[in-house]
Amino acid sequence: MRQVLVVVGHGMVGHRLVREVRARDGAGAWRVLVLAEEPRPAYDRISLSAYARGADPAELALEGASFDGDEHVEARLAQPVVRIDRAAGAVYCADGSRAAYDALVLATGARPFVPPVPGHDLPGCHVYRTLDDVAGIRAAARPGLPAVVVGGGLLGLEAAGALTALGMRVQVVEAARWLMAVQLDEGGGEVLGRLLGGLGVRPRCGVALGSVDAGPDGAVRSVTLADGEVLDAALVVFSAGVRPRDELAAGADLATGERGGFLVDARCRTADPRIRAVGDCAAVRGRCHGLVAPGYRMAELVARDLTGDPGPEFTDPDLSAKLKLLGVDVAGFGDAHARTAGALEFIRTDRDGARYAKLVLDGTAGTLLGGVLAGDTTAYATLRGLLGRRLPGPPDLLLAGAGQ
Repeated sequence: MRQVLVVVGHGMVGHRLVREVRARDGAGAWRVLVLAEEPRPAYDRISLSAYARGADPAELALEGASFDGDEHVEARLAQPVVRIDRAAGAVYCADGSRAAYDALVLATGARPFVPPVPGHDLPGCHVYRTLDDVAGIRAAARPGLPAVVVGGGLLGLEAAGALTALGMRVQVVEAARWLMAVQLDEGGGEVLGRLLGGLGVRPRCGVALGSVDAGPDGAVRSVTLADGEVLDAALVVFSAGVRPRDELAAGADLATGERGGFLVDARCRTADPRIRAVGDCAAVRGRCHGLVAPGYRMAELVARDLTGDPGPEFTDPDLSAKLKLLGVDVAGFGDAHARTAGALEFIRTDRDGARYAKLVLDGTAGTLLGGVLAGDTTAYATLRGLLGRRLPGPPDLLLAGAGQ
């Protein structure tokens, strides 16, 4: 008799989980029921900016997202789960329907964090997380008018790129002293900010948002920063990080991490052996990882466990990233911030400040610990492959093409 796997959420990680289970479950031991909150199948959330630029939403759909022709999978859209009954082994949806499970995987994702400043909910304020969010931004955008993005991380800069493509004049407010402070060091972040400024996106770093201010019509007119500066804004987009969607924990008496998320072990299991969590909503050993790559690893791990082929436990992920933001190349890898004791930094910049490169080396062993590249990422693949090894030549030769 087949067992029932219920997956709550059909984002990128939830979809990867189902695909992994189906690929590994050759005997068809599991019948999979996907309960999705959004009214459409899983799509590429990383490519939301393409939709802002005019792409058809269908172009963002993930491969096999409709599960057409797969008799082992049923997907119910616009069917948010509101309660878990652990004793009965069932979940309840907003419409009152009930679904029993033998195994339950929570892939509820995360919600955008909106700073609780005065005016944060005025007409003209948006978040940047879903296709519907971007549709609202597209409808509200007016070419030539000013817009403010709150958040200078990866998603914030993606939002800034979308608004720029829609013809708006964009400023980015970031509380950290430089852009993309998680992936880049100060030098790389400053070069990124300078290059984006040349493309018409003005960063305002090292200052928090104080309030969102209304005009005579009650809609957004400007924002006031914590230092008192006022920025004109016909539209505000909050993209200042995310918070795990763990609302189902309280009603089911499931533990959560200190900063939220369903608390799970290194195999993504909650204290209930039938319930697991993956992706942004999972606090693995107390820590959430707000990136898709760690979520994919969790999905594979859980799929292997469910199909009787357990692999290695989840370990802290490699956060190396090579990105193109508004046409500007940046990369960070390994110990980009030189936090390892005794680390040495080799930094190279060009004369006009358009390129920056840094290598972090072990001061004793001479091995490569990490680095940052901004403006030119030609050397990224080579350098990342050398992590943990001694450099085969002088650092400046390895950075040929960066910081010339």
